[in-house]
Amino acid sequence: MYRCNTVAVAARMCSRALLLVLLTAFVSAADGDKLQVGQSMDIMSRYGYLGITMRVVARNESDTSWIFREPTYDVFANLDPLTVHPRRSAKSGSFNGEFHMEFCDNLRQLKQAYFRDFAFEGLDKPWQAFTTGWSSPETIARHMGINSSFVHGDYCYVLVRLSRFWDNVKLSRLPNNVNLLENMAEEIEKIFVGDVASVLMFTRRVGTHYINSFVTGNSLYQVFVYHKPIYLRIRERLKTRGIKNLSPVELSNFFSPWYAEHIGQIQVASGNKTVKHWATNRLRVHYYIFSYTSLMKIHGDTKLLSDLNGLLQNEALLQLDLRSLTPVFKDPVKREWFNEILDNYLNLLEENS
Repeated sequence: MYRCNTVAVAARMCSRALLLVLLTAFVSAADGDKLQVGQSMDIMSRYGYLGITMRVVARNESDTSWIFREPTYDVFANLDPLTVHPRRSAKSGSFNGEFHMEFCDNLRQLKQAYFRDFAFEGLDKPWQAFTTGWSSPETIARHMGINSSFVHGDYCYVLVRLSRFWDNVKLSRLPNNVNLLENMAEEIEKIFVGDVASVLMFTRRVGTHYINSFVTGNSLYQVFVYHKPIYLRIRERLKTRGIKNLSPVELSNFFSPWYAEHIGQIQVASGNKTVKHWATNRLRVHYYIFSYTSLMKIHGDTKLLSDLNGLLQNEALLQLDLRSLTPVFKDPVKREWFNEILDNYLNLLEENS
């Protein structure tokens, strides 16, 4: 196996060039969405800030016309026979999606839970590719819809999310003899075994991974904040009984100000203000002296689900699976060299996050 003694030096060179890469890549991405399976992209140049070019979390901007504007590169030839669409948009009168609840012992688990459906081969903590850039409590609070005072401290969280699926596209298993486009083959020829710089230039021009699958649509999400003893009590109750076996009153109590230390705002993954306005008004709960919005109000309510089904359009990226570009290398020695450099750099990024 080749050993990369120059990776640390190259990593410092790469970090100094990061700002330039971010700027130039962002400009080139402005041409529009190009979210297609089989396309390649570089996850290292914008590691920690992938939310800039992927609409994955609520953001304060008026333009919601794009979902994905990461620069991509054409890699494989004739992928149509290998492309499958397991799930399409909802049938009339039904809600095509899922109601999901996840218990998080701390803030790290909350961020991990939000990006649970994002998998990047070679990264043990793919959520950090989005959240490392959330450097301040205010930024984390804004994205999660909670008060910044609840970002620090011994708090626990419950993430509640209602997702509406539209497009689901994936690749079947790539054959060993998959054909490459001519320009891709030419790029591979520019990699030289033992030359770190040639691999880095390849990843910047072509990418590190290809898109294996994705799901788009939209979602509502809300974070409930608890003190640990109450959180553990609720978690155990739901674990032993299950949400379907709890009475509506008991379930509402658990997600009310009687139990929660703080109830976050209902957020829309795409940032759609019309949907957020609907949620703020239609999902308001009046509970004794309290008045608050709760995503739990929609649980099991077919009328609200039906209304929401028409509001949640195809505006956000909900799931993404990226695979290493390993299959493009037919030469096993060159493939091993590429994998070694890529693994080293990905490990460095995660260790320094």
